Order: sequence, then C-alpha cells, then structure tokens
Amino acid sequence: MQLIRIDDRNVILIKGGTVVNCDLVVRADVLIRGGKIKQVEPDIESDGAHVIIAEGKYVMPGGVDPHTHLQHAQGDDSSAEGFFAGTQAAVAGGTTTIVDSVIPAAGESLIAAFEKWKRWADPKVCCDYALSVAIRHTSEKTFQEMETLCRNNGVNSFLFYMDDVIDPPLTDGDLYRSFKRCRQIGALPRVQPANGEIIKIIEQEMIDMGITGPEGHVYSRPENLEAEAVSRVALLSNLANCPLYVLRVASKGATKALAWARKKGYVVTGEVLAASFCTDSCIHEKNVKNSDVRVTCPPLRFDRVTPTFLINRLAFGDLEMTASDHSIFNAVEKAAGISDFRKLPKGINGVQERMMVTWEKGVNSGKFDLMRFVAVSSTSAAKVFNMYPRKGRIAVGSDADIVIWDPEATRKITARNQTQTLDMNVFEGQICKGVPLVTICGGRIVYENGQVR
Repeated sequence: MQLIRIDDRNVILIKGGTVVNCDLVVRADVLIRGGKIKQVEPDIESDGAHVIIAEGKYVMPGGVDPHTHLQHAQGDDSSAEGFFAGTQAAVAGGTTTIVDSVIPAAGESLIAAFEKWKRWADPKVCCDYALSVAIRHTSEKTFQEMETLCRNNGVNSFLFYMDDVIDPPLTDGDLYRSFKRCRQIGALPRVQPANGEIIKIIEQEMIDMGITGPEGHVYSRPENLEAEAVSRVALLSNLANCPLYVLRVASKGATKALAWARKKGYVVTGEVLAASFCTDSCIHEKNVKNSDVRVTCPPLRFDRVTPTFLINRLAFGDLEMTASDHSIFNAVEKAAGISDFRKLPKGINGVQERMMVTWEKGVNSGKFDLMRFVAVSSTSAAKVFNMYPRKGRIAVGSDADIVIWDPEATRKITARNQTQTLDMNVFEGQICKGVPLVTICGGRIVYENGQVR
C-alpha cells in the first residue's frame, strides 16, 4: 500500500527504554536519523542527538489504525472533523499511521474520489496515511479503475458495504464478481457484513410500532443477522479464492462466524472496534449525549457480556487487530435524528483513545502480554496492508514511527481533555492507566508531554 508520509532529518536517541515488538521484548536504546531507525542496541552514544530518557517506559511501534473516516460524508451530514484535527488526535493517542476510507459520491469515479481525498489530506496530515477506496457498484469501468488505482496509485484494498453506507447496498453477485477482480489485481476486499434489505424492513417495523429513538437502531440490526452476513461473505470470498478482511466485528455471533470460517481454512481476518469491547449501546438512556453518541454500524451491543467476549477473542486470536472507525459528529448533528433513528448520523470517535483503552482492557486486565498489545494495535494491521516491516516494528531500517509509553501514568477520558474537535466522547469517564508520553512519526517528535507539536 502506498503511504503518504511526513519526514524529518532530526537525530534522536531514545535511551534506557524497553523495546517491545510483537515477538520480542528487550532493553535497548534506539537511534533515529533521517526518518529511519539506524540502531537498536544497548548503550548507544551519539554526539549532537536529541536525547529522550525512557527509563521505566516502553518503546513500541507507533500504532496503525486500519479504519478511519476523517473526511466522510453521510447524506446531508459530514464528519465534524477533518484530516488536520483527526491526525492530531491520532498522534496524541500514539498512532502514527491511519488507513482512511474514500467514499465516492454517487456517479463519481474511483480515481476522482481518490484524488479528492489526497487533496484534502496532503496539506493537513500530522502522521502517515494510506487510502482504501469504497466500491459503489460493479461495472467494467469500475473494475478498470480498481486496476489503475492498484497499479499507479498504490491502493491495495477496497471497501464493500452491505448496509446503507452505500445505497443501494451491494448484492451477493456484486461481491462475488468484485472478489474475483480483487484476486486478479492483488487487492484485498474489506467488507462490512450486513443484510441491508432485511434491515430496511425491520427499521420500518420499528417505526410502525412507535420505536423511533436510538434503541431502534440496535433492534433493527439483530446479532444473528450480523453473524449470517459474516458467514455469507466469507463463503463468497472463498468461492472466489480471494482473501477477506471483515470490518467492524461487533457481536459474539459475528466473531464465532469468523472463527468458524478460519477453521474451515478460509483466508479471512477481522478487526474489532475499540468501542465494541470498551462500551455498550446504553439504549435505555434517552439523553442524546449518552445514547446517540454510540450509534454506529453494526451497533454496539447492549448486553454486558459482549465487550468481555470480544476482548477475550482479541486476546486468543480470533480477532487480529483493533480499529477506531473514527467518524465523529457533534451533539447538534446527532440530535437531528432523535425522533427518527434512521436519520441519525452513524459514527463514533476513537482514533485518540484506541491504544489507551486497548491497553487498559487488554494489558492491565492480564488478558494481553506486551507483545500481543503491539500486535493488535500496530503490527497485524501493518502486515495486512503490506506496510511491514516499514511499519509495525522497531528494527534497523524501519520507519522511525515510535510511541514511548508510560505504563504508570493515568488519564481520564473526557470530551473536554481530548485533542479531538468533539463535544461528546463514546469513552466518556473511562480511566486508563498507561498512556503515550511521546509520539515520533518519520523521525519527528509530533507529540510530547500532552502537547501536539
């Protein structure tokens, strides 16, 4: 995947820290020059280097967030944040690379949409980024543009939505043909499983019964429907002999369906949103700040068992990486759909909080060791998108994308104290022990001691 990156020529020496990779924990210094890691060994000396003392801290690969929507439009609503504020939030949370989602407008070519996203991002990003492009419909022109994006623009993944993100949703035939095309051009299909036709029917049934609030969003998307869609799309990808990436695995049933497909030998991987294992939908809370803020697709489940189940499956390997699906809307935008859940803009925050809450729920709970944390927050995504070992590893020759992590520092998450431009937070009030102290991207210090630089 082609990365669009920032770079710097500073010489930085990180001394006394514990280097953590997905397969190794070792006490070592790290020397950075020209945006690359030049040495990883004990007792490095370098005259003139900017020295960062990391005693008692972990030196880890910068996070790779495989799923963001920093500039995403939904109907009459557009994300309350853009690339500048969104990537500021990313580096404040220890993430140094994002994979953003290009959603072409109706009738817009894939190439035109890709170029538009680059124009939005290039002057504003504070970290490295890559783009994954959504497919609205299938045609020979679409398939030709997919090949062009892969060959000339470094795109190596495409998004496919089975719900109302794309209207009308893609059919099984569309998906099967697209999977075969992805296999031909060496691209990875990334699918949000759903049954858009049935969801629309159930939504109308909810409205007819007088269920118009945010709880209707959850009720109209039952867990078994999500699980069925995962099984179906996994079968289609296997028939096409094409690997599959499942977006936003959010329920016990969907996770079990994914695990079943892998046991059958299907080449399939899945992400889980940080919000899915750290929160629930709280559908009985009618206050907009406590309910509408949690509306996303698939929905956060309202039982108290699902978050624990998902973090356990992430620990055991049925789920391989964490994502934020960061796409935020302010309270006024969310409140516009309070009387008809179908009009609620769907999106939650998480690009800044993803690594902190994963550490809290994974490492501090004893479910993860340090290496598993690095895998699910950075390395697995880097490997899936062909960025590894440039990304996702502390090693000689890798990009100098590093987070220095303080395992003893504590932070309470609130909308007020976050870097993001939001007036509500899906993780509001959660306390995390273990936070990023310094973030380095491309050899440049972009976040230090609570300030984005």
